[in-house]
Amino acid sequence: MHLRTCLTCGHNGCCDSSPRRHARAHFGADGHPVVVSAEPGEAWRWCWVDDELG
Repeated sequence: MHLRTCLTCGHNGCCDSSPRRHARAHFGADGHPVVVSAEPGEAWRWCWVDDELG
């Protein structure tokens, strides 16, 4: 399990490798489109709308 942080509101949720996929569920419920990895040493963003890594 890896944590993702919503850039809109700061919500922390688990990644798609976890059973509940909290980060994706947060996007579905609130529509906040971009998350960043909360893992040490990782510096990337993911846009749910565009399915694009940045």
